[in-house]
Amino acid sequence: MKKLVVYFSASGVTKVAAESLAKTAGADLFEIKPETPYTRADLDWTNKKSRSSVEMSNPNSRPEIAEKVSNMEDYDTVFIGFPIWWYVAPTIINTFVESYDFSGKTIVPFATSGGSGMGKTVEVLKPLCPTANWEKGKMLNRVSNQELQNWVNSL
Repeated sequence: MKKLVVYFSASGVTKVAAESLAKTAGADLFEIKPETPYTRADLDWTNKKSRSSVEMSNPNSRPEIAEKVSNMEDYDTVFIGFPIWWYVAPTIINTFVESYDFSGKTIVPFATSGGSGMGKTVEVLKPLCPTANWEKGKMLNRVSNQELQNWVNSL
């Protein structure tokens, strides 16, 4: 059973979690990079006109992704990681999920956040890819290696 950890990280926090997860799970690693990288101003959630605020207020927003996973068909389990923005996944994750056929694959979301939990993240993502087997997902803020190992083993 081949595993892939894909992640979007705006500030580096999710990247660290994804790297630890890939190592623990024995998975390949792929970074979801936006076609147009986010600047600090783009990520200013206090500014309603910032790029991230505009994207998150539009449910149809689908930011372009710079590169694709060329061999997605090789993977049985795909961990998808992201920071929580406005209590859900950033809309670039919607772009990613809609870009592949995940039929019969297991998708395991994971997230990082400064304070909130997963919220309704899985409920929002599931309809975008209903033929996949969605796991509940987990917040990976400051988890120990043992906790990470226990979670991966439980899947």
